[in-house]
Amino acid sequence: MRSYLLVLVVAAAVTYLLTPVARRFAERFRAMTPVRERDVHSVPTPRLGGLAMFSGLAASFVVGSQVPFLRDIFASSRSAWAVLAAAGLVLLIGAVDDVWGLDPLTRLAGQVLAGGLLAWQGVQLLTLPVLGVTVGSGGMFLALTIVAVVVTINAVNFIDGLDGLAAGVMAIAGAAFFVYTYQLTRAASPSDYSSLAAVIAAAMVGCCIGFLPHNFHPARIFMGDSGSYLIGLLLAASAISVTGQIDPQVVSNAKLVPAFVPLLLPVAVLVIPLADLLLAVARRLKNGQSPFAADRMHLHHRLLDLGHTQVRAVLIMYLWASVIAFGSVSLAFVSWHVSLGIGVVVVLVGVALTMGPLRGRRLHPPAS
Repeated sequence: MRSYLLVLVVAAAVTYLLTPVARRFAERFRAMTPVRERDVHSVPTPRLGGLAMFSGLAASFVVGSQVPFLRDIFASSRSAWAVLAAAGLVLLIGAVDDVWGLDPLTRLAGQVLAGGLLAWQGVQLLTLPVLGVTVGSGGMFLALTIVAVVVTINAVNFIDGLDGLAAGVMAIAGAAFFVYTYQLTRAASPSDYSSLAAVIAAAMVGCCIGFLPHNFHPARIFMGDSGSYLIGLLLAASAISVTGQIDPQVVSNAKLVPAFVPLLLPVAVLVIPLADLLLAVARRLKNGQSPFAADRMHLHHRLLDLGHTQVRAVLIMYLWASVIAFGSVSLAFVSWHVSLGIGVVVVLVGVALTMGPLRGRRLHPPAS
């Protein structure tokens, strides 16, 4: 655990210290987010926060590669460095888009290339563990790996609409995935439970935590596409690294639920941005628009329309992300009765907090 904590702290510290440098860099190259009709910020704000986050990621990997407990992860295969290379590729694509702008097809091509790079270097789905039965073929798993990377990147990008929202939600998602991966690998291999998936998750959480103080309301810098593409790829790489490569039934042979968790968890930790993405695509296609068209109907916009402040809307999104992500993780390690009971209580609290402003509106109807 201490080795993973070191990776997290290094990523957080380097990201935090270099974010002001990234801000000045963005101002120099005029990588600024203007105030548009759909936006909630009131002044043009620098982006390119991904530059600092990538620096934190790279530093954490370099330090991690020197830690005895984690050294074999970086020395025995090229997968860890492939993750860093793919992260650098999506960072470059996102940074170019932040500064000069890119068309959707070019962005998509770069994301596909990054997913292909991961798969080529061994970071790809190998099996789908459904009650011990391996499903699929090599070509299918290659395609699924690339699709998973592209969907995750764009889901994270979609949720990046309020100060601190994407960084906080992804820190929560990464923490949940780290807990799952750490516990699973300890059960699977007590003598050596080092894991690439856990390293990636710890580094991603560190990058988000280090960036969040600069990005929380009122934000002094946005992560931009460079940052959202980066953390989206890291979450996808972490999920792909563990899914189908460890038999979850080693956690408890008496449970069947863990057999499905590798399929459930990557979706669960992303359920909020994925839901936002799918609703946006369906809404835009229904209106005859491009799926990439921008609007002001995202989930966070709807919370603002309910009467929440920016900070409260972000905290509510944090709450729901925690409920779904950690609730899904708990299914692998505790009785589903306990998990369900706690989940029901927390969901009721979440609903009350989410719909609270509506109660105030009913009590105080607008004057005619």
